[in-house]
Amino acid sequence: MDELQKASKIAITGMKAQSERLRVISENLANADSLAQTPDGTPYKRKVVTFKSELDRANGYTGVKVDKVRPDSAEFQRRYDPKHPAADRDGYVLAPNVNPLIEMMDMREAQRSYEANMNVIESSRQLLSKTVDMLRQ
Repeated sequence: MDELQKASKIAITGMKAQSERLRVISENLANADSLAQTPDGTPYKRKVVTFKSELDRANGYTGVKVDKVRPDSAEFQRRYDPKHPAADRDGYVLAPNVNPLIEMMDMREAQRSYEANMNVIESSRQLLSKTVDMLRQ
């Protein structure tokens, strides 16, 4: 496997990992306003993605993949809403530990990483095409 192919394969692993990260971020945003339904219930818990390096021994390159999608250990938010069915005796309802601003920043970072990997693939294609053109002359 030549270096351009390796670069493309590594970029593809990065794109797959960031795609999964974007899916998890979207899930977090979709559930940001979901509250517990009972006083002793728990609301949606934010999820975070962790990555790990993965060695492809057959082709001689190291890519990246999603290691785990795990719940965030941050505390739930508390909102004062004494009329909500899930309110405790003090009138507070547990709300998800999702901060939409943080999720949007994470989403933008994942998008940029995805785009950077796309640029690596496009550059590899262009270099390969130019090489083929030079060999034809």
